[in-house]
Amino acid sequence: MIRFIHLADVHLGAVPDRGCPWSHEREEEIWETFRRVIASVRRDPVDLLFIAGDLFHRQPLLKELKEVNYLFSTIPETRVFLMAGNHDYMKRNSFYRGFAWEPNVTFFDSEKMSCVYIEELQTFVYGMSYEHQEIKEPLYDSWQPEQEQGFHVLLAHGGDEKHIPMDAKKILSSGFTYLALGHIHKPQAMVRGKALYPGALEPIDRNDTGDHGYIEGSYDNGRMRLKFVPFASRSYQNLLLTLDETSTQYSLEEMLKGEILKRGGKNIYRLILRGRRAPEFILLTERLKKLGNIVEVLDESRPAYDLEELYRKYTGTLIGDYIGHFMGRELTVVEEKALYHGLQALLETSILN
Repeated sequence: MIRFIHLADVHLGAVPDRGCPWSHEREEEIWETFRRVIASVRRDPVDLLFIAGDLFHRQPLLKELKEVNYLFSTIPETRVFLMAGNHDYMKRNSFYRGFAWEPNVTFFDSEKMSCVYIEELQTFVYGMSYEHQEIKEPLYDSWQPEQEQGFHVLLAHGGDEKHIPMDAKKILSSGFTYLALGHIHKPQAMVRGKALYPGALEPIDRNDTGDHGYIEGSYDNGRMRLKFVPFASRSYQNLLLTLDETSTQYSLEEMLKGEILKRGGKNIYRLILRGRRAPEFILLTERLKKLGNIVEVLDESRPAYDLEELYRKYTGTLIGDYIGHFMGRELTVVEEKALYHGLQALLETSILN
C-alpha cells in the first residue's frame, strides 16, 4: 500500500489581514502550520508528499528555501514532489533556479511536462512549474501518462481561464490515477475520489471560510482512499446576528461576546447583522471590532419603519414624496438601502429642525 499526503497553496510569506492587530500572528502561523505538517509526517511517515503549487505567496527568498529544504531533510523516508505555482512562479532570477534540494525532494523546474518513476512503489509522478504568472493554455489536457501499470499521479496547479484551464475528466480518461490539484483555496473535488483540491493549508483571506487542511490518501492494487484532514490553526467564519426592536448596542455586544466564546476566540469573523432594529438605534461598529478578531462588519439590518403610516403622516412634504417614490414596487437591495438610509437622514433632520 502507498500512503501519501497532498497539500497545496501554503502561501508561506503571506500576511493575511494586513493592518489588523492579529496580522503578524497570522504570518507566523502559516509557517508554523506547515512545520506541523512536516512534524506529523516525521512521527508517522508516508511514502509521498505532494505540494501542488504556491508553497510561497511570492518569490521565495534564499533563506526561506533553505528553511523549507531543512524541513524536508527531517523526513528522509518520504519522497517530496513540489512545483512553482502562479504566486511563486519561476522568474528568470528566481532562487528556485539551480537550488540544491535534498535527495528525497523532486522540484519540477520548468514549464514543460516531466515524469519521475519510483520503481519500488511502481509510481509515476508528473508535473511542471509556472515560469509565468499567467498561463492561459490548457496544457494538462494534452498530457498522456506512461503506458505502464502503476500509480500515475499528476501535480496540477490552476483550473481557471488565466491559470491553465483544465478538463479533469478528459485528463483522467487518458490514464492518470489521481490529479493532485492546487490553486483553489477551498477544499473541493473536480472528480470525486480522483481529482481533488485540498484548498489552502491555512486560510489566506476573509473569503477563505470553512475548514482548511490537506488530503490524506492511500493507493493499494487500484483502490484509492482519500480523506480531508482539517489542520489550520484557526478559521474565517461568517457570524450572523439578528437584531430586533428591543436590541441596543450593549445587548448586541453581549450577544457577540457570547458567540465568540462559543465558537473560539482565535477564529476571525465577518460579522453580519440582520433583522429589523428600532429606528433610533445607532450602530457603533468600532466598539464591536474591539470584542474579538472582527475583520468586517456588514450591517444588513433595517430600521423598523411603518412606511404606510409615515407616508400618511408626511403626505405633501419632502419626506412623503421620498417614501412615495419607492412605494408600490419591488426594490433591489441597493434601492432598499437607499430608502432606509435616506429616510433616516430626512427624519433626523426634521426632528432637529
